[in-house]
Amino acid sequence: MPVHAHATNRQVMGFAIATIAWILSSTSMGLVEWCVWNLEDPAFSHSSLICVGMWRLCIYKHDSNFSRAKRCHQYTYLDTFLPPDTRTAQYLLLATSVLGLVGKAFTIWGLQKVTMGAPPKDLPSRPFVTAGILTLAACGCVSVAAFWNCYSVADKAEIYFPLSFHMPFQPSTQEMGSAVLVAVLGAFLMLLSGTFFLSYSYPLDTQVHPEI
Repeated sequence: MPVHAHATNRQVMGFAIATIAWILSSTSMGLVEWCVWNLEDPAFSHSSLICVGMWRLCIYKHDSNFSRAKRCHQYTYLDTFLPPDTRTAQYLLLATSVLGLVGKAFTIWGLQKVTMGAPPKDLPSRPFVTAGILTLAACGCVSVAAFWNCYSVADKAEIYFPLSFHMPFQPSTQEMGSAVLVAVLGAFLMLLSGTFFLSYSYPLDTQVHPEI
């Protein structure tokens, strides 16, 4: 048992890191601060800050000493006004959550095999390899979503929101929001944990050799 425990220290650490990464990536999907718009428009009584997320946008009105949410608008992948990067990112972030969750399940299965002393013919490395592949795939999904969003912000891409939103097509200035940093951190941790899973090797000292 101590040999098994020593051999899986890296995988246990990978599981813990993967859990944190999954929480971060899933949290980033629900955050609204993917793109921050600054408006200086006479239509608004005060200067306004608009946070554009994957599933909604919120308008914050700046008063003298504080800011508060003015209103929020929800949207889904069915809304045709969304640009390609946002619609694609919605699918990618959903895929990230699913792949990360399934990868964690395979990790638990692999740890269970090692703890129970699985024989060489039933190597626990297979669940770890599968978990590593799924985790790296999730890393790729969230990375594409984050970096495509960064490119759109740098390119000052326009979003043609419905007239009911009372929004301009393009802000005075726009910048990357904090949700991107959360997503990038989650992607980095997924890359790290996926590497840990793929590095697993069955401890030779525990293998059973046939008698000659």
